[in-house]
Amino acid sequence: MMYCIFRNNQSFGPYSIDVIATYVEEGKILAFDKAYQASHPQDIRTVGYFLKINGKKVKIKHKGSVVQQLKDIGRELIIPKTVFSRKEIMKDSRLLWLALLGLSPAFLISLFSATPVITFYVISLYFSIIWGLFFFYFFKTPQINIKTTIVLFFVLQAFVFIVWDVLHLPKWPGISLLYSFTESSSFLLRLIGFIFGVGLLEEAAKVAPLLLIVYRAKEPYVPQSLVFYGLMSGIAFGVFEGVQYQMTVNTQLDYANAFFMNVARLTSLPFLHAIWAGMAGYFIAFANLYPKYRLSLYLLAVAIPAVIHGLYDTLGWNILGLLLTLMSVILLMAYLKQSVNYQSKLSK
Repeated sequence: MMYCIFRNNQSFGPYSIDVIATYVEEGKILAFDKAYQASHPQDIRTVGYFLKINGKKVKIKHKGSVVQQLKDIGRELIIPKTVFSRKEIMKDSRLLWLALLGLSPAFLISLFSATPVITFYVISLYFSIIWGLFFFYFFKTPQINIKTTIVLFFVLQAFVFIVWDVLHLPKWPGISLLYSFTESSSFLLRLIGFIFGVGLLEEAAKVAPLLLIVYRAKEPYVPQSLVFYGLMSGIAFGVFEGVQYQMTVNTQLDYANAFFMNVARLTSLPFLHAIWAGMAGYFIAFANLYPKYRLSLYLLAVAIPAVIHGLYDTLGWNILGLLLTLMSVILLMAYLKQSVNYQSKLSK
């Protein structure tokens, strides 16, 4: 009985089972190669299967000692001559990008470990860049400008530093009262404090650079463009807030909770800030495309993110809070999906 070997869409043979067994022992044919009887090409099995049903036991032969095998393998397989050749490296930069992505935190921590606040900040920047590339990939439009994105990112942080750390806006009369509500045992008072204090102020801060971008625009922005800028505004705010929490509140927690909250401040929480600011960007875009509705649309740009933000802060990290975060993402996706139909409605 004769058999054919099938590998990489090519057939070899036919061979007798004795020849196949010899080739397997010599390593020329593999036991998991596909094979079939020459008379039944539709019944494809493995070489090992046919060896077994024919009662053939094979043992792959070693070629000499380990030293001899290493000698035959040669140095080129272990350290290719071109391993450090700049020309060869640049031909395929995928691994370099992976190295940059994977090793940057280690290098950053090593360089700035003596100054914790800088370490926290540069690590936050690292995650911000990853989020930024992710958002750019999914939301890019011809209107998006890299320079504008970078300026927005750092200007917002400077603005937040001045308003929160220099002017101490949350401590102003009236505002401080709303902030004090967030510590109340009453769910309703906490909700009021988080929506009209924390949520409203933080979402308004993230909206500010978007209004400046629109003011300086040379053409109307489509909703997706301002959603992207909103996402980046939210990431910038999340970075600044995250560093502050890592240097203050998180240091008062026990080891496990501090670890979890530090990770959250680098990943999920900046993402949430981004989603809420992306919603604001969506409504700001419509406010400028259809100025006769701008008062209500500007109101929605701040109010919707502020309400969701405040409700999330009130609920905290429980199942209801997490479901609310998922709803935020779904809501932004729904906004973008209906943007064309919504434009048709407002243009009437």
